[in-house]
Amino acid sequence: MTQSPFLPNTNIQFAWDSTSIGLFKTCPRLYQYIMIEGWSSTTESIHLRFGTEYHAALQDYEIARASGASHEAAIHASVSALFARIYDWDVDTTTKAGKYKNRTSLVGLVVDYLDHYGADDPAETYIKADGSPAVELSFRFELDFGPQYGLTHGSAELDADAAMLEALGADAGPSFGQPYLLCGHLDRVVNFNGALMVMDHKTTTTSLSAHFFDQWEPSNQMTLYTLAGKVVLSAPIRGVVISGAQLLLEEPNRFVRGFTYRTQDQLDEWVGDLSLLLRTAETYAKANYWPMNDMSCDKYGGCRFRSVCSKSPAVRDKFLAADFTQLPEAERWNPLKSR
Repeated sequence: MTQSPFLPNTNIQFAWDSTSIGLFKTCPRLYQYIMIEGWSSTTESIHLRFGTEYHAALQDYEIARASGASHEAAIHASVSALFARIYDWDVDTTTKAGKYKNRTSLVGLVVDYLDHYGADDPAETYIKADGSPAVELSFRFELDFGPQYGLTHGSAELDADAAMLEALGADAGPSFGQPYLLCGHLDRVVNFNGALMVMDHKTTTTSLSAHFFDQWEPSNQMTLYTLAGKVVLSAPIRGVVISGAQLLLEEPNRFVRGFTYRTQDQLDEWVGDLSLLLRTAETYAKANYWPMNDMSCDKYGGCRFRSVCSKSPAVRDKFLAADFTQLPEAERWNPLKSR
């Protein structure tokens, strides 16, 4: 059984990933509904399933290649495994999402990508010190600060230590209790034109213009990926290669790569900002109140919970129960869950 990312008997999260950080940054109430209470749409997200399967198929190819398989053999292994996972994935192709993202288009996109880049990809998979390829890397590392909850609400021992340090005028923060953890997964680390970079795949139905790549500069996800690559590999990771794939209906799929770089100062600034953000999350958890950020309701096509938050607080629970499913704890998003 996977460990909970929350401190026992609290809603204080200690293990975070880019998804949960992004939810909280977007809107604390969105974070509450998904991370704390586990509300989910009643239908599977086509976009999430498509992206997950696309990533998995490309990882399967890279792992096979790193194991010595030829280009053609690796494609066969990747596509065979993909077919086995999606054979019963039924998508309504009359919808806009289903028109572009379905079993047929997914397999076609994977094959097109591997034909475009596979055999002669200028991005070479980085080989770690132990000789294994840097593909499908799960990471989990500690920050040098943690939740303050235990200092005032934890064991008697922690409370006594905190009181002693307070009397001495010392900062009791980072040295006590469970430190914050940053978690996640890196698809691949590559050597590209002499620079070590994390590679991440993004799909879109829009043009792969400069505007598309600008959205990752700055970016919570890409900053964390750069930081994680440097920490877990002890290597000079410079940033992230965004490998964009444009889904087209009447023409061959299009592929373009962009780059987003991070300096050490930018990484340090992000961690400093994160420390304040997590203190705020802890404050909301202690108060058991997660305020709405009504400036985010219309972003990204509109928040899925917009119709709920627009109702009076007294009746929101009824609308949540009617329009969403509350997942059991084991099925909720958990940064500590391994792939």
